[in-house]
Amino acid sequence: MSRSTGFIRTLAFAGLPFSLMTFTQTIEAQGFPDKPLRMVVPFPPGGAADIVARHFATRLAETIGQPVVVDNRGGAGGNIGADNVARSPADGYNLLFASSSVLSINPHLGGKAPFDVLKAFTPIVLVGHAPNVLAVHPSVPAKTVRDLIALAKKRPDALAYASNGIGTLSHLTGELFAQGAGVKLLHVPYKGAAPATIDTVAGNVSVLFAAYPSVASQVRAGRLRALAVTSAQRIAIAKELPTVAEAGIPGFESSQWWGLYGPAGLPSAIVETINKAANRALATEEFRKALVLEGAAPAGGTPAALAAYHRADYDKWGRVIAAAGVKEN
Repeated sequence: MSRSTGFIRTLAFAGLPFSLMTFTQTIEAQGFPDKPLRMVVPFPPGGAADIVARHFATRLAETIGQPVVVDNRGGAGGNIGADNVARSPADGYNLLFASSSVLSINPHLGGKAPFDVLKAFTPIVLVGHAPNVLAVHPSVPAKTVRDLIALAKKRPDALAYASNGIGTLSHLTGELFAQGAGVKLLHVPYKGAAPATIDTVAGNVSVLFAAYPSVASQVRAGRLRALAVTSAQRIAIAKELPTVAEAGIPGFESSQWWGLYGPAGLPSAIVETINKAANRALATEEFRKALVLEGAAPAGGTPAALAAYHRADYDKWGRVIAAAGVKEN
């Protein structure tokens, strides 16, 4: 009989509630972490997710006491990197820096992921979120969201909006806007934020939903007019912009978000250790300032809060995609 089994039997004999799983998880968590952690970013270097992940990894390393190595594994819309973590040991040393595009949107677009997004991962903490900006070409006679809605109702199908591509957050934000406002907008997909912004600045399309860093310089130069942000709250870097919810569609929210996950079955004691360190990292002034520059905001909270947030977001985009009939190319 092993020492651990004997210890469990002693506890059981004493009438104490104790299970082998609880005991095993407690032992596994002791001394954690004692080596570097690997955090998979399921996108290539240089994008918003990668930038935020690297800032977060730096602060998390300081609060958890071990290096946090960013491992970029792009491909298949983020599914390759996510699957790598789903198949990794649930030991706390293999983490996923997931985005809403991977966990909330992709599953509804018809593609076959090798995992179930609601079962394959253990939620740890909501890292942060970043909205889109609703902007129009200066020739559009709309100074507010209500003006734009009125114009769209007056001229059905006459207003075209640019997005980063079919099935992207900018595309689905436009669909959510149209559904919420009861209007029709013509969707014009591009291969990324840069060409979408360029064509809107040129006046070839009228409306644009894009991340703040993509449009900030154009708005400052007067080549685009920003009407609102799509988040639930105003953003720190552009507090003058109302939210879409404030400006015309109550309850409207559309944000890219990032969450930290482990593989399914990650021991609760390890989840708690990482969650506490992550919350301390998210609360640092350095991390907050880094996210403000990206038009984003840190989040934080419990694993249960992330699980609930993810599920609500997953369900919302499922409804929007089904109503709009969006399918992946």
